[in-house]
Amino acid sequence: MRDCSKGRRGFDRVLMAVAATFLTVSATSALAQDTPRASAAELAIDAAIPRPEPANVPPPTASDFKADSTASLPDTTKATETKAIESKTSESKTSESKTSESKPAEPTATAKAAEPKPADIVTAPAAEAKPAEAAKNDDATVTPAAPPAATATAPAAEPAKEPVKAASNVPVEDQPVADKLRDMLAAKSLKYFDRKNERAAVEKFYGTREYAPVWTQAGKLTDAGKGVVARLNDAASDGLNAADYPVPDFAAATSPDALADVELKLTASVLDYARQAQSGRMHWSQVSADILYPEHPTDAAEVLANVTTAKDASAALDGYNPPHKLYKQLKSKLAELRGQGEGPAVQIAEGPALVFKPGTKKQPGVAPEDARVPQLRAKLGVAENPDDTHYDAKVAEAVRKFQEGAELKATGVLDDRTVKAINSPKRDRQIDTVIVNMERWRWLPRQLGASSIGNAYVILNIPDYTLRVMHNGGPIWTTRVVTGKPGTHATPLLTETMKYITVNPTWNVPPSIVYNEYLPALQQDPTVLQRMGLRLEQNRDGSVHISQPPGEANALGRIRFNFPNKFLVYQHDTPDKYLFAKDERAFSHGCMRVQNPDQYASVLMNIEQPNDHYTPEKIRSMYGSSEIDLKFPTPVPVNITYQTAFVDDAGKLQLRKDVYGRDATMLAMLKNSRNKDLENVVAHSQPSYGGGGRPNLPAGVSFASDNSGPSFFERLFGGPSVQPVPVGRRGQPPQQPRRVYTR
Repeated sequence: MRDCSKGRRGFDRVLMAVAATFLTVSATSALAQDTPRASAAELAIDAAIPRPEPANVPPPTASDFKADSTASLPDTTKATETKAIESKTSESKTSESKTSESKPAEPTATAKAAEPKPADIVTAPAAEAKPAEAAKNDDATVTPAAPPAATATAPAAEPAKEPVKAASNVPVEDQPVADKLRDMLAAKSLKYFDRKNERAAVEKFYGTREYAPVWTQAGKLTDAGKGVVARLNDAASDGLNAADYPVPDFAAATSPDALADVELKLTASVLDYARQAQSGRMHWSQVSADILYPEHPTDAAEVLANVTTAKDASAALDGYNPPHKLYKQLKSKLAELRGQGEGPAVQIAEGPALVFKPGTKKQPGVAPEDARVPQLRAKLGVAENPDDTHYDAKVAEAVRKFQEGAELKATGVLDDRTVKAINSPKRDRQIDTVIVNMERWRWLPRQLGASSIGNAYVILNIPDYTLRVMHNGGPIWTTRVVTGKPGTHATPLLTETMKYITVNPTWNVPPSIVYNEYLPALQQDPTVLQRMGLRLEQNRDGSVHISQPPGEANALGRIRFNFPNKFLVYQHDTPDKYLFAKDERAFSHGCMRVQNPDQYASVLMNIEQPNDHYTPEKIRSMYGSSEIDLKFPTPVPVNITYQTAFVDDAGKLQLRKDVYGRDATMLAMLKNSRNKDLENVVAHSQPSYGGGGRPNLPAGVSFASDNSGPSFFERLFGGPSVQPVPVGRRGQPPQQPRRVYTR
């Protein structure tokens, strides 16, 4: 009887390998279906790899294999005859096969953990096969197993992994602070920043830095941190209050929580300083309804980027203060008045004169001792050695600078006159006046002039009653002016652009003068307007319009300078020249009367059209009975200011009367406790351009004509309609005058 056990054993091993492969593929496919995808990218990869459904791979049976072709293959080393397989032996081997089929759970788990390759899965169970078994029919050993093995390595079988974090750029020692900053900025209860736009900018700024601190590194102040701290501590030198920009105690911050806290506090102070240095501690609308300057707010994101990347953070932060020469001159005078510092309100006692004698090669310097010196140091802001009683070189220098500002002989000697000046309330009033004037400079545009015409601009100072034309960095012409009366006729503060000059203007009387002055006069004398050379017209709505034709007696004189604005004011000539001889010249209804308008016009025209060589005589040659408009190719900025303190050309501090009470109003606001509330905009009603309705006129009043003319504003600032008259040509036929209102 032939031994069939060896041939049967090979058949059973093949069957076990196929069964194990099938179970591995089935388990892997089920796991791939149950495992959630970690991302859209993995889903896309899975979709691109074909995976057969389990139903497409039927389990193998004994009928799938031919006993003769696998068990009785010819062997090269031993010829063996294969007998028929006995049924009992078949049952025994089938039972053994089932026992083996229960073991693939272990390979499946291993496949999940170690990501086996397809070859590993197919060949591992058949590794014990003899050479003769390896040469068996491919249909029986390869065809059923290869496709499942190929699909058993689908990437989806691997559990989803979390995305790998990019390496942090935050230094290791600052990471705890960065983590705390991230948490604090994410909290809705964060109270460091009052303005939403500033908070959003801060969150974005730190987010791009991975929340790394910018003012400290490893718990120590960076150069940028030291720079901004120095600038904030010196805020008083720019007329600001250092208490409004508190500097946190970095030395006491030793934990990540404390370092994150001082980080955000200093950032808040930097933003507050930049904003108030540029735009002012109070909005101009808080002071009066007749102020209108262009807004120039700071951008919090720009401030943070600028200050933190600058080589000198202190200078970068200081750059938000006004750049104007007149502002910097006031800052210098403020330092002189304070003696290089602002000390507490202490009184220096009288005593012997103190003189510091510098040392020489042969003799050391002499610094006399006096009990008053510590008080003097505090008064004049000498911070070094505050308790030292020696009148040394630094104290003597502070005294000398104070003497310069107080118009005393600058000797550096503390004598009785200097002591009285230091204790004088007048000094404190001067400091206050300088501070509020520095504050008003923050309202003005950073660029006062028109760059295309040599930075030319006009600046008018109401309390000084002067007007200057500036060109190429300096004044080229100055004249006296008459400004508005205090109260409702005060000249407004504004910045606008002058677009043209009108020679031989018509005066269109504004409704306020018509209804408050002229109509009451008509009740007393119905002919008063005719005797004054004024025309009375009635509008379609029943209101009245009064005008005065061009001429020598015209209230606007011979020239009007037009810069359209909502207050309906402008500059003009006047027949009342005598008022320019007075020291205080607040007499108008709000417009500004110019002493030498022909010179003023020629100066402006030579800036605009230098090749035309305008002269005062050329301007006067245009005088006549019809309006002539001289258009500017480039509008000239006009800045109407209120400077009660300024530095003259000789470098001396000049103080003027607070004619409109603007200083008193601002000082009262700055000394109260509203702080940042002063930055809020106050809404004021717009000026009314309409008339006062249909008036009750007395009998005997005659109208020149019915008029349905242009709107009020068009009458005042309508576009030029008449071209300039060439030199020497006066006799132009009169044209319909273009009406313009004045105040």
